[in-house]
Amino acid sequence: MATGLLALLDDVAALVKVSAASLDDVPAQVAKTTGKVSGIVIDDTAVTPKYVVGLDPARELSIIFQIAKRSLINKVLLLSPAALILGFFAPWAIPPILMLGGAYLCFEGYEKVHSMFAPHHDPAGETQNLEVITPEELEKERISGAIRTDLILSAEIVAITYATVAETNLLNQIVVMFAVAIFITVAVYGFVGLIVKADDVGVHLAKKNSPALQRFGRGIVNFMPHFLKILGYVGTAAMLWVGAEIIAHGIPFTSHLLHDIELALAHIPALAWFAKAFACFLGGLVIGFFIEKLVVLAKKLFKKKA
Repeated sequence: MATGLLALLDDVAALVKVSAASLDDVPAQVAKTTGKVSGIVIDDTAVTPKYVVGLDPARELSIIFQIAKRSLINKVLLLSPAALILGFFAPWAIPPILMLGGAYLCFEGYEKVHSMFAPHHDPAGETQNLEVITPEELEKERISGAIRTDLILSAEIVAITYATVAETNLLNQIVVMFAVAIFITVAVYGFVGLIVKADDVGVHLAKKNSPALQRFGRGIVNFMPHFLKILGYVGTAAMLWVGAEIIAHGIPFTSHLLHDIELALAHIPALAWFAKAFACFLGGLVIGFFIEKLVVLAKKLFKKKA
C-alpha cells in the first residue's frame, strides 16, 4: 500500500515537473505568437478608431471600453475554447470558418471603398424615406459594427495562436492562448484609447504657460483629424488585405502564389511585404465586389418571395 502511494506521488511529481518545464516556455511562446499576429494587431488598431469618429467625445473612452470588454470576452470565453475543441475533434473545420470570416471582411471593406467613390444621389422623394437615428442608436450601431469586425480579426489571432502551440500539451495551449488574448486586447485598445484622446491632450497642452507646449498642443489638435481620417483609410485597406489573406491561405494555389511573391522579393523584405499586402488588397476588392453582388441578388429574390 505504502509502495503504491509512493509510486503515485512519484508520478504526480514527474507530471508537475513536466508541466513546470512547459510553462517556463510560455513567455517565449507568447512573444513568438504575438510576432506572428502583429499584422492583424496593426489592422485591428487601425480599424477601431473609425468607429468613434463623429460621436460625442465624452463617450469615446466608454465606447472603446465596451468594445475591448466584448473583444476580451470573445477571445477568452468563446474563440479560444472553440479553437481548442475544434483543434481536438475537427481540425479540418477551422480553415473554412476562418475563410467565411475573411469573406465578411472583404465584403465590409468593399462596401466602404464603394461608398467613398460612388456618386451620392438624392433623387426627389428619397429624403422623405430617410430614417432618423438618435445619437444613442448611432453609438449602439457603431459598437455592434466594431464588435463584428473585431470578432473576425480575433478569430484569426486565436487560430494563429493555436497553430503555434498545437503540438504542446493542453495546459500549455490554454495558458498561452489566454495570455495572448489578454495581452493583445489590452495593448490594442489601450493604444486606441490614446489615439482617440490625443486631441484632448493637445487642448490641455495648449493651455499651458509655455509657448513651446502651446505650439505643440495646437499642433496635436490640428493634426489629429487628418490622422484619424488617414487611419480610417488604413483600417478599410486592412479589412480587405486581412480578409483576402485569410481566404488565400485556405486555398493551396493562392497560398503558394503569395509564398512565391515573398520568395521572389526576399532580398528586399519591405518590398516583399508591400507586394503581398497590395496583392491581397486587390484580391479583397474583387472578392468583396462579387459578394456584394450576391448579397444584392439575394435581397431581391427574398423581396420577391416575401
